[in-house]
Amino acid sequence: MELRRAFRLNGFLMLGVLILLIIAIAVEAHTLNTRGGDGGSSAVLGVALAVTLLAAVLAASGFIVVNPNQAKVIQFFGQYIGSVSESGFHWVIPLSSRRGISLRVRNFETQKLKVNDLDGNPVEIAAVVVYQVVDSYKAAFAVDDYEDFVRTQSETAVRHLATTHPYQSDDANTASLRDGSEVAGELTTELRARTELAGIEIIEARITHLAYAPEIAQAMLVRQQAAQVVAARSRIVEGAVGMVGMALDRLADQGVVELDEERKAAMVSNLLVVLCGDRSAAPVVNAGTLYS
Repeated sequence: MELRRAFRLNGFLMLGVLILLIIAIAVEAHTLNTRGGDGGSSAVLGVALAVTLLAAVLAASGFIVVNPNQAKVIQFFGQYIGSVSESGFHWVIPLSSRRGISLRVRNFETQKLKVNDLDGNPVEIAAVVVYQVVDSYKAAFAVDDYEDFVRTQSETAVRHLATTHPYQSDDANTASLRDGSEVAGELTTELRARTELAGIEIIEARITHLAYAPEIAQAMLVRQQAAQVVAARSRIVEGAVGMVGMALDRLADQGVVELDEERKAAMVSNLLVVLCGDRSAAPVVNAGTLYS
């Protein structure tokens, strides 16, 4: 069974008809009392008035009010007969049950989950999920409680995402949990597949909290600092080697001075010490010759 529109009429039109019917019943009852008549005709007229009044009462049970961004799921003695999603005052089949389903955009944040990442490191992770009901039939009948269903599936998807990615990756081709846009796209795609059967559309899902578990946080901080120091030193050495090579090439091209291999090695050593050192170098002025 699929989502379909329920039979409905304009509520104000039906209200006018019902008022006219009640007025007609009142007029007939007043006429019966004032004119009188034989017992048989009075009994028949009384039964007719009672039936008409009962029909009016039953018709009055068909009025519903639908608020903006809301749907009413209509059931008639357990049978799904359709949904009304247009806001306003409507009249549907009498004696039917109605269940309201909100079509507004909602969001919630999952709990902070503790899970091991791809490298086996315990991390704390949480996400915010933005969703909307797009199929009121599935939301009402495919699952017991669609809100609880979305929460459970969101936590499951976040756990799965954390176990398939490392917290931080040194490989440019491997996505890590810290890659916000890429990880958010994977989480949104997985959640859409999980919640489609409940008539839910996942608009967006993003990681809002990501940290190492407290028991390893300090050790991982030291590791990150060491990695940053190594990366910085690597860049410094790479730049220093390029500068030394450029200096030697410029000296040779312009014929400023001719250096043998031993003097070149000494110059390279001195330049690397100056360029790669973490403190300012104290220059020593050579007052003699270059070879003294």
